[in-house]
Amino acid sequence: MSDMAQDPTCPLCGRPIPPDAPQSLHHLVPRLKGGKGGPTVLLHQICHNEIHATLSEAELARNFHTMEALHQHPRLAKFIGWVAKRPPGFHSRSPGPRRRKRGRP
Repeated sequence: MSDMAQDPTCPLCGRPIPPDAPQSLHHLVPRLKGGKGGPTVLLHQICHNEIHATLSEAELARNFHTMEALHQHPRLAKFIGWVAKRPPGFHSRSPGPRRRKRGRP
């Protein structure tokens, strides 16, 4: 059995997460919005960065607190299509511009 078969799979992009790849836990409901101690998922660091570059904590807590909802977001769907073509250990800065700060999310 290959090492890749044992690696966890990133629930955002579907690629394996090798042990040496940058990775982190994502709280489905942000800690500051009541998610402390709640469910987490292991993601590639680049996938985690893109989620937080795209959505505010309030948006994550209100509308994007499931993997299914994250997959439906247009910018994240475009990112997933792009990053899925990269090798499992790939990491770079998030490709798109960060979300704009607004007075009220």
